[in-house]
Amino acid sequence: MIKHDEWGPEILMEVYDPKTKMHGFLCVDNTFLGPGKGGIRMTPDVDAEEVFRLARTMTWKNALAELPFGGAKAGIVADPKKITKEQKKKIIQAFSIALKPLCPSQYIAAPDVNTGEEEMRWFVEANGSWQSATGKPANLCYGNDKCGIPHELGSTGCGVAYATQVAAKHAGIDLKNTTIVVEGFGNVGSFAAKYLQEMGAKIVAVSDSKGTIYNMNGLDVVKLNDVKKATGSVVNYRPGEVKLQKDIFSLPVDIIIPAALTDSINCKNVKDVKAKIIIEAANIAITEEAEDILRERNVIVVPDFVANAGGVISSYAEYKGLTHEKMFELVKSKIVRNTKIALEECDKRKLCAHKIVLDIAKERVRKAMEK
Repeated sequence: MIKHDEWGPEILMEVYDPKTKMHGFLCVDNTFLGPGKGGIRMTPDVDAEEVFRLARTMTWKNALAELPFGGAKAGIVADPKKITKEQKKKIIQAFSIALKPLCPSQYIAAPDVNTGEEEMRWFVEANGSWQSATGKPANLCYGNDKCGIPHELGSTGCGVAYATQVAAKHAGIDLKNTTIVVEGFGNVGSFAAKYLQEMGAKIVAVSDSKGTIYNMNGLDVVKLNDVKKATGSVVNYRPGEVKLQKDIFSLPVDIIIPAALTDSINCKNVKDVKAKIIIEAANIAITEEAEDILRERNVIVVPDFVANAGGVISSYAEYKGLTHEKMFELVKSKIVRNTKIALEECDKRKLCAHKIVLDIAKERVRKAMEK
């Protein structure tokens, strides 16, 4: 249920286009720090409440990363597997046109579940403003120095890897001796696995919609990417043991990285978690009740709007016309700093990290609202 409070939401919008059958939602939660920033997801069951919950998360994420953006999110009701590329393009364009009065003054789009750099190209072309979306293709440029920084460069996954590195050090664990599982092998999960493997960590299991592939001796992430592209699923990787998708949370590992959809770790499966650390790569990957249980068990949790802020930091870099190299430097510095703050405050105040960083973000937004 969507409830208005002292923070927002400021705009709740539902749009429909009879010609393309485009049905979408936009929530602009809070704009006191700047225009609402948040991605567009395309799933068959997205609704206004999910979009609102994600928009509120973006309000806190942007505030915590100290970016001049407010919080927003958008969703389009469609199953990408059941429509053609041309149909998808027309739906994205219709959605962009419907939101044109708000973009980019009050809302700036970005990639999310089932949308990427090509969809952002379609969005800005239909909208008519280069700044109406970020995550655009690298070859889409405006002027001499402003080019797209696509989601596919892996800025979010890179940030997740840095958050994991900090959390492991905080826990007194050598990252090079850790075992890690990644739920979801899309833009975020695949890059998080790539960067962590390069840091020396052992990725022992990953999952996608078809199931989980597990090898206690470690998976080759480069080969895993090739298998996923060639066959459509990570479960076809060998050598490895195929398990159910849900089994990934019960494996005996050091670190879990949920990088798929919301509420993945909940009261039904939290009892099966054996990991010492959980890094929320997906938005709202852990329910509030499950996080309280994990805290009681001394499991370290790095919240979503700390761990996965690399994407929106990259968005800011693109918005300001920074280079890819400067973007990655910015992602590292902000993610490392905020992860350290979150975990140190968590130890001092004996509270869930989510509550700690939420307090920090709220205070920053409150100060902006009082000006």
